[in-house]
Amino acid sequence: MHIEFRHLRTIKAIHECGGLARAADQLNITQSALSHQIKGLEDQAGVELFLRRSKPMKLSAAGLRLLRLAEQILPQVEAMQEEFSSLRDGRTGRMHIAIECHACFEWLFPVLEGFRKSWPDVDVDIRPGLAFDALPALQKEEVDLVVSSDPESLPGVEFVELFDYNAVFVAASAHPLAEKPYIEAEDFRGQTLITYPVERTRLDVFSQLLIPARVEPATIRQVELTAVILLLVASNRGISVLPDWVVREVKYNSDYVTRPLTKEGITRRLYAAVRSEDLEKPFVQELVKLARTEARKLQAQ
Repeated sequence: MHIEFRHLRTIKAIHECGGLARAADQLNITQSALSHQIKGLEDQAGVELFLRRSKPMKLSAAGLRLLRLAEQILPQVEAMQEEFSSLRDGRTGRMHIAIECHACFEWLFPVLEGFRKSWPDVDVDIRPGLAFDALPALQKEEVDLVVSSDPESLPGVEFVELFDYNAVFVAASAHPLAEKPYIEAEDFRGQTLITYPVERTRLDVFSQLLIPARVEPATIRQVELTAVILLLVASNRGISVLPDWVVREVKYNSDYVTRPLTKEGITRRLYAAVRSEDLEKPFVQELVKLARTEARKLQAQ
């Protein structure tokens, strides 16, 4: 027996309408075409599906079994069609994000909170476990967006500019380097440098300053949380270099001093790496817009 979705819709419509004429109107077909469809379905089944002598028209025992099937399957089909429609229209989808910079958590959460309210049907997740292999994971569709400050030339991947930021030196107000107007690479010799637990090539202080100058601090202390880094710095247990959006809260705190790195300062750019085919999706564009807006708010503080 070959049952099509239209057969299930027909059974359901006749049951709800109680007759062929009204059911035909609901299904937007002629009454003759509807009768022909029922006859063909009954010929396949080998049993009557309706009690034709009853008014309103009622389903037979076999027809009721088919009705139960229709009530089970048709809502699932309609839900699937709506989901596909939402995907086509860009109203739903998946946004799994990998982050290559630890400090980005401080900035990203307000962005995602605003995004969640505007796009409730998009599945958002942060995948920190993929942070160090984030770009290969993007190419393999394991994640959908990578926050990075290190653009690369990768097939099928676009790096969208988000905003610029400054790498800022931070120390306790009692630290000897607090007297300097700006900090140079040589100032890090003999110091305890507190960093995130990330390979040094992904830390601005190393990639932009210390590695080119061939300067090595006396000790490197790795700490997971920004709040703990700042606590250790305030206790004069070491110095650190953090993005400007992180140190904005301590800039006017008497326990700390913040200084530019080098006389000219070190400015970096943050990017959102996405697959090329996803770049035009409305919710991807919205996330980029919110990220830029949040950056402007932070820089204005």
